[in-house]
Amino acid sequence: MSREFVRLSHGAGGRETAALLERLVLSRLPAEMKTALGGIGTDELDDGATILAGGQHVVISIDSYTVSPPFFPGGDIGKLAACGSINDVLMMGGKPVAMLDAIVTEEGFPLTDLEKIVESFVSVLREEGVSLIGGDLKVMPKDQLDGVLVTTACLGLAKRPIVDSRIKPGDAIVVTGTVGEHGAAIMAAQRGISVEAEGLISDVQPLTKVMLPLLEEHGESIRAAQDPTRSGVAGALNEWAQKSGTVIVVDGPSIPIREEVRVYCEMLGVDPLVLACEGRALLAVDPSALDDVLCTLKELGCEDAAAIGEVRESERFRGIVLLRTEAGGLRILERPSGVIVPRIC
Repeated sequence: MSREFVRLSHGAGGRETAALLERLVLSRLPAEMKTALGGIGTDELDDGATILAGGQHVVISIDSYTVSPPFFPGGDIGKLAACGSINDVLMMGGKPVAMLDAIVTEEGFPLTDLEKIVESFVSVLREEGVSLIGGDLKVMPKDQLDGVLVTTACLGLAKRPIVDSRIKPGDAIVVTGTVGEHGAAIMAAQRGISVEAEGLISDVQPLTKVMLPLLEEHGESIRAAQDPTRSGVAGALNEWAQKSGTVIVVDGPSIPIREEVRVYCEMLGVDPLVLACEGRALLAVDPSALDDVLCTLKELGCEDAAAIGEVRESERFRGIVLLRTEAGGLRILERPSGVIVPRIC
């Protein structure tokens, strides 16, 4: 009998991840176990989950971070862990209020490096007004863990949670800034290429100061929100199309990509649309509010925010993403498969 093994691609956030989740978890859960207390759960597979308490939704997001190297251009694993979990709560329409963390490190990991990682983590929480209310620390024997692993759980509160499956035909697709920078920076660091001098650094940052005002002013008009981390913009858009049974058409030339990222990706033969972002939001917006949403984003400092496409209805084609190229033609923008950049977040 042939034996099957877990592969790196199973954790890359693309097709293999979705298939493994279905096989391991979702196929074993009856419908009544996919939600709790009137909230949102694995029935939606969104950026987080919610439970109803006191008339509002408590938003919960949990994630593990294994980025390699742990220090990269623009940040480190501590900053990444704090920003990633905060952003996941924001994408669910919640205001982050508290965090728990669990750190696992190997024996022999430099203590000064661990201090820097924790300082980065706590600094983000301090700046964002998020309390650290609990955690755990474990040490593995040397060579039984590669460096350090950080797991975080963020809690927030939402009056009206955002669920990506509520996308409707006609909705506009908006991105809050340039894409692919985190993936490109990690890819360079893993290859030992210095790119900071050229201005290429990770976009890792919390989106609190963007999303909370945006939700306050335009909450009813935002149908979906996601930070396109693993598998990038391509992966996020394909998830939306499949969940909603629609066709999403995006205009390639309208997608903001920094020249440094574009050149680096062309050199390595990588599509920037499959590279992770860690400080950008992808939004589906009621078309009647598009101009107002873009105006608000610009006022909030998102100078590169842009409308990049729209959601369409099709009886023949469902659950796909089409990319309009610079030549004016259309091609299918597929959900990534395989390992584009390992250990990216």
